[in-house]
Amino acid sequence: MKFKIALIGAGNVAWQLAPALEDAGHEITEVYSRELAKATEITERVYAAEPKDDLDFSESKAQIFILAVKDTAIPEVADAVILPEGSILVHTSGTMPLDILGYSSASFTGIFYPLQSFTKGKKIDMDEVPFLLEAEDEEVLQKLKKLAKSLSPLTFNVRSKDRKAVHIAAVFASNFSNHMIRIAEEIMRRQGLDFEMLKPLIIETISKSLQIGAKKAQTGPAVREDYETLEEHVKFLNYNEQVAEIYRLISQDIIDAS
Repeated sequence: MKFKIALIGAGNVAWQLAPALEDAGHEITEVYSRELAKATEITERVYAAEPKDDLDFSESKAQIFILAVKDTAIPEVADAVILPEGSILVHTSGTMPLDILGYSSASFTGIFYPLQSFTKGKKIDMDEVPFLLEAEDEEVLQKLKKLAKSLSPLTFNVRSKDRKAVHIAAVFASNFSNHMIRIAEEIMRRQGLDFEMLKPLIIETISKSLQIGAKKAQTGPAVREDYETLEEHVKFLNYNEQVAEIYRLISQDIIDAS
C-alpha cells in the first residue's frame, strides 16, 4: 500500500524521512515550515512536493500528515493545522503522549516514532531504524504498520507510557553516551593529545556491550573497586568540578551495580 504524505516540520527527522518515504514508493505532497526556505530545502530532496509556510492543508491530497516538530511545539501546531476530512495526523516524538493530538482537526491520530538519532547531512539506513507505533483505531494502526514496514522490518506497537520508558533508556544509551565521548574529547584536547587514539576503544566497548551485555562488558577502576586510581582521577579532574562530580557519581553507581 502506497500513501500520499505531507510533512509538517523541516528539521532533522523530516530531512531523513522525506527521501526515505519517496524511495519506498510513497508520494510526498507538501512540506511545511514557518521558514519557507527550510521547507524548500526538504522538497528539493524529493520529486514534486510543495513547500508551505502556512498550516492550511484543507485542499491537500495527503492521507497521512507527519508532525515532525520539536516536542514543545506539537500542541500548538496540532491545534492550528487545518486538515482534510479522513486525514491521519501522527507525531514523531518519543516522549509526548498520543492524546496531545486530541484537539487537532484530524479525523484520526497516531504515533510514528523512529527510534534513532537523526542529523541533517548524515544519511541513515532506514531499514535498520525501529519504528514505534500507536493508534486507538485498529485500521489506522494497520496503515501505520504498513507505512513503517515499507521503511524498516523493525516495527513495534508501543503504548505512550511504555514509549516514554524507551525514550528515557535511549537518552542514557545514546545522548548520555555521546556526552561522555564529548567530555573525553575535551580531556584529550586540554592535554594536547590526539583523540584518534581513543576511537578503537570506543568502538570495541560499544560492540562488546551489545554482544555480551553491558553488565558483563563493564571494565575499569570502578568495577574493580580500585579506590586509589579513582581518587587520582578525581584529583586530575579538579580543574572542572562538574566533570569531577560526574566521574564520582558514575563511578559510585558502577560500584553499587557490581
